[in-house]
Amino acid sequence: MYLMNNLKWYLFPVLSLLIFNGCNQQKEKPMKAPVAKKTEKVFNEQGHERVDNYYWLNQRDNPEVIEYLKAENAYTEEMLKGTEKFQEKIYKEIISRIKQTDMSVPYTVNGYAYYTRYEEGKEYPVYCRKTLATDAPEEVMLDGNKMAEGHAFFQIGSWEVSPDNEMLVYSVDTVSRRKYTLHFKNLKTGEVYEESIPNTSGNVTWANDNKTIFYAIKDETLRPYKILRHCLGQNVKNNEVVYHETDPTYNTYVYKTKSEKYLVIGSESTLTSEYRVLDAAQPTGVFKLFQKRRHGIEYNISHQGNRWLVRTNYKAKNFRLMEAPENKTELDNWTEIIPNRDDVLFEYVSVFENYYVLAERKNGLIKFRVYDTKENSDHYITFDEDDYYAYTSNNPDYYSKSLRYGFTSLKTPESVYDYNMVTRASVLLKQQEVLGDYNSSDYITERRYAPARDGVEVPVSIIYRKGFKKDGSQPLMIYGYGSYGYSVESYFSSSRLSLLNRGFAIAIAHIRGGEELGRQWYEDGKLLKKKNTFFDFIDCARYLIENKYTSSNKLFGYGGSAGGLLIGAVINYEPQLFEGVIAAVPFVDVVTTMLDESIPLTTGEYDEWGNPNEKEYYEYMLSYSPYDNVEAKAYPNMLVTTGLHDSQVQYWEPAKWVAKLRDMKTDDSLLLLKTNMDFGHGGASGRFEAHKETALEYVFMLYLLGITQ
Repeated sequence: MYLMNNLKWYLFPVLSLLIFNGCNQQKEKPMKAPVAKKTEKVFNEQGHERVDNYYWLNQRDNPEVIEYLKAENAYTEEMLKGTEKFQEKIYKEIISRIKQTDMSVPYTVNGYAYYTRYEEGKEYPVYCRKTLATDAPEEVMLDGNKMAEGHAFFQIGSWEVSPDNEMLVYSVDTVSRRKYTLHFKNLKTGEVYEESIPNTSGNVTWANDNKTIFYAIKDETLRPYKILRHCLGQNVKNNEVVYHETDPTYNTYVYKTKSEKYLVIGSESTLTSEYRVLDAAQPTGVFKLFQKRRHGIEYNISHQGNRWLVRTNYKAKNFRLMEAPENKTELDNWTEIIPNRDDVLFEYVSVFENYYVLAERKNGLIKFRVYDTKENSDHYITFDEDDYYAYTSNNPDYYSKSLRYGFTSLKTPESVYDYNMVTRASVLLKQQEVLGDYNSSDYITERRYAPARDGVEVPVSIIYRKGFKKDGSQPLMIYGYGSYGYSVESYFSSSRLSLLNRGFAIAIAHIRGGEELGRQWYEDGKLLKKKNTFFDFIDCARYLIENKYTSSNKLFGYGGSAGGLLIGAVINYEPQLFEGVIAAVPFVDVVTTMLDESIPLTTGEYDEWGNPNEKEYYEYMLSYSPYDNVEAKAYPNMLVTTGLHDSQVQYWEPAKWVAKLRDMKTDDSLLLLKTNMDFGHGGASGRFEAHKETALEYVFMLYLLGITQ
């Protein structure tokens, strides 16, 4: 209520009466929230009638829809009028911590050192390389700042250099729909060729002949569904389809093994995978099936020497490592190397000529297990902090004896190390520099375990500045996701300091639906167990209140995408638990979306949410879908964000949700919808521009608390 009491009401722009009911057009009247028109749309599914009054908002090209979104933006701007200087202060504060002239740690491949650098005041990366000779000159491969000129959104998706180091293929998206166009550049002459390939996923790889590429294109639902072959100089219209994934629940992609011996086509659904391989020196050959798909069996393949290493969940819930002979790849030929373990999730393997490294997650934390194939020995790389995130970084050199990895925590800036797998010594190459007076010792991190209502203990990662009082008087933001088996990591973010230094604690609830505590943790938060995700988040929030980290009138919930679904469901169950919530690009219209197979991602996600064409799943989804369960009751203050070009969660889901909430909620709490008219799911493309939305989100919470500086 703090914001409502401190803001003036402003004039509402005159808009079409077809869109807004009951708009008072007298200029001197105080501004009212936009009211979307109602046009009844009746759905009859599974013997149940469902009415959607705002279904019309899914017409992206309808001028009325655009006007409505603009009206909501204008309302958000007016309701936050007076906070512009505060938003600008927070924004400048955030970017002031970023070292603007910066460079990544170079990595070596095929006689060149590759790195990315940023220039003072510029938004986009510059991709560079040098030969390994002393004092070698820099070669600028791609300058994102020059390439982005004239575009509201710009993103370089991926790039690959040919084996002879002379040609570059790269992908670009200028719409924010994740539809990339491939371009070619001669690195010897600097010439960018006229030939280009549109509508790709951005996924591309070279064959070993230095002139053939393989890439994926998208269908009308934005699903990567075909792999094509292109030879430089060939008419793009004549490119040959080498693989067509006809099952709409699968995506397809292509890559080259680290050994550079094989090209691999992968095809994956949520629960099943399949691969095909081809000698990279024979790009016109036929891809050979590695192991035919079997529903529920996932596997990944890495080539090493005269064998394949196979990570799989076949008879192994938390995955095991197996090997297959190079030319006998069917399942019957797989032999176990490392078994499944109930308390360890085997996440991935990094392969070298004489080593392989397993990333193993135990109690939510990653450790690296290094295997020496010559000595037939293994050992662990361990870490000192109680709550952290570690990951393998750029390791393209198959013959290296060094593992590059990254380490970070809620208080430790991202750090890059090289680990010598022979001497077992780590060397710090670079730690992210945080400008200003940042000192990690000024902050405290904790990992607590909150009891869920069914007795399960849910990990919670927490950070706050020293001096934080656990008496319920200080604000806290709790973040959650809980879908797709995605583990939310405890990584450092310098932008969070703007909250921490103003008295906030920040908590991450590692709720079911993620994979922090193994595969079962994921399975217990999906399909017909999805509500565990929501109840875990609520119980974590209650735990923090009960233990005096905060109180309900100082507690804020945050989630994006599937995490926005989380926020939407949680406030239907427990709206009084929060002072405010932020739902970024939220997936809130679950039933309608999952019934519409023309929408990107729908069919591929039946294994995650269920297929609503089956009555059991339809009824369960309907019972928690945030949009379908809006009620006439009081809700917390809300900031909802979306992007007009979002390819993951269509803009109309949050737009409809806000419209329905405006119509039904009984309180005078703030309800704001911010639609970015130029961007998509990931927001702004520049490294600074994106923080304007961060500043908006932070000011929304701070101003509700009466904090204005």
